[in-house]
Amino acid sequence: MLVAGVFSALSALLTKAAPTDRNVATVESRQSTDRLVFAHFMIGIVGDRTSSTDFDADMQRAKSIGIDAFALNIGVDPYTDTQLTYAYESAVNNDMKVFISFDFNWWNTGQATQIGQLIAQYASSPAQLMFSNAAFVSSFSGDGLDVNAVRSAAGIDIFFAPNFHPGEGDFSTTDAALNWMAWPNNGNNKAPDAGGNITVQQGDEAYASALAGKPYIAPCSAWFSTHYGPEVSYSKNWVFMSDALWFDRWNEILALGPQFIEIITWNDYGESHYIGPLSSKHTDDGSSKWVNDMPHDGWLDMARPFIAAYKAGATSVDDYITDDLIVYWYRQNLKSLDCSATDTCEVPANNASGNYFEGELAQYVHATITISINNPSGVPNGWQDMQDSIFVVTLLQSAGQLTVNSGPNTQAFNAPAGSSIFEVPMGLGQQSFILSRNGVAVSGMSGASLKDVTDVCNCGIYNFNAYVGALPADAPDPLGGDGITSLPVGLHVSTCAATASLPTAPASITATDRPTSTAPGTTPEPTTTTSWTTTSPGQTTTTTSTGQSHTTTTPATTTTGTCATTITASSQIFPTNCLSKGECWRGPVGEDTPDRCDGS
Repeated sequence: MLVAGVFSALSALLTKAAPTDRNVATVESRQSTDRLVFAHFMIGIVGDRTSSTDFDADMQRAKSIGIDAFALNIGVDPYTDTQLTYAYESAVNNDMKVFISFDFNWWNTGQATQIGQLIAQYASSPAQLMFSNAAFVSSFSGDGLDVNAVRSAAGIDIFFAPNFHPGEGDFSTTDAALNWMAWPNNGNNKAPDAGGNITVQQGDEAYASALAGKPYIAPCSAWFSTHYGPEVSYSKNWVFMSDALWFDRWNEILALGPQFIEIITWNDYGESHYIGPLSSKHTDDGSSKWVNDMPHDGWLDMARPFIAAYKAGATSVDDYITDDLIVYWYRQNLKSLDCSATDTCEVPANNASGNYFEGELAQYVHATITISINNPSGVPNGWQDMQDSIFVVTLLQSAGQLTVNSGPNTQAFNAPAGSSIFEVPMGLGQQSFILSRNGVAVSGMSGASLKDVTDVCNCGIYNFNAYVGALPADAPDPLGGDGITSLPVGLHVSTCAATASLPTAPASITATDRPTSTAPGTTPEPTTTTSWTTTSPGQTTTTTSTGQSHTTTTPATTTTGTCATTITASSQIFPTNCLSKGECWRGPVGEDTPDRCDGS
């Protein structure tokens, strides 16, 4: 969804205030505290559902991990009432709760009467989320809405928790508020830049100040990437720096302890922040180009213990881990891969929203050099902030050794009991993961990913979506039916068909290296059994948040005459086109060796 300028007043409102607890009066609670977890559900893309049973799998899956209610995002589509009726019926049948979230990309603030009447239409359903004896209602955006007029038109008590924005909406008329900005941003709905860098925690603080003790719906999201070109009327093309966000944000949530949290989202495939299954029935709004073969089910698995800890009022997830779990994610290409010749966003498109980026001047940091460059045509705004890394979260009942093989690069770590995250430089080729204890691989906890990292522009486009896997492995979750029909539309290549192509079982693990393990916070020895790696010379950085370790590891810079990184293609050193310290050229025969960045 789109936000335009909604955080322009944030920097003046970053005053911390403690959230205030409220009692849940009429919700049948499934937790030991009165905290509630919501997931944002897009009704606009499920117009192909034909009965309430089409919602059952979503309701059951969400409930199984501890989600209490779906926030049903609605526009003004002709099928909205039909799908709302199905959703409410399914929620009743599956002992779930739902509430309406009015999307002000489609509604307008002059429709207070219609909004109030629609609230009343569904509020009597047993599935309606009630809070403090009032029907819970929310929104996406909506600053300027006459809330009192909405209450009057509804004719019932409502608990109104809109996505108003500090400095823009009238918080005195609300009962709570949702913060949508779940990603670091520049204050104007774009990636951080020289003009602004607002963290999600700063957003928490701004809302706490504006709410002045009223309940807060804190956002929690794993990713953001969108890449619509001129093939649709809603062209937009940017990423928010996501990387380790899903792990880091859950730990921030546990420390913050807000009254409510909202997962953004269950099924917004267009912006790549879905945690629900690809197989959830929906129509294709053009997003299948970057969503096909990119499941996120592992993020759903990972949320379960964090939700349990949050509802119990805990500040650490460790005591709520009931089974060993490894969750990993990464992009399918290095960010240096140049897809501009075939990308769908390399031509002009409708940019009335200001969210379409065909190419622009940007600051890029390579090694220690900061330069201004023209972004390749079609690359999404914010691309340079993303890390070429494999992110691996371990949720373990007892300590073990984690071995990660990313292409030719193999590294191992001592993974402690509890939760940890490890970041390993991305290498071309197979990605595999092994958990062992006392030198023996743990059953069900070793395997190769179904998706390799490649140097091919799949379907010809820049794809900054994440592939997410887990061990034990999730069941296959292919995109299909109406959800994939628009995949070929607008493509500049003819190599992609509207069909899922991910294998149902991974290949055997090809890497056999087992380097000496290292504890989080120390640098592992680079593997000595491979002749080259695709990693950058670097360092190990360990940060700690509420007791959780976050380890980023790259091989140490080597002595003269030794390669820390072998460069095999000029795309690996784009856009500088020069070799940094520790990089050695092993490119195609006959191709000139690039100059060194330091002039040596």
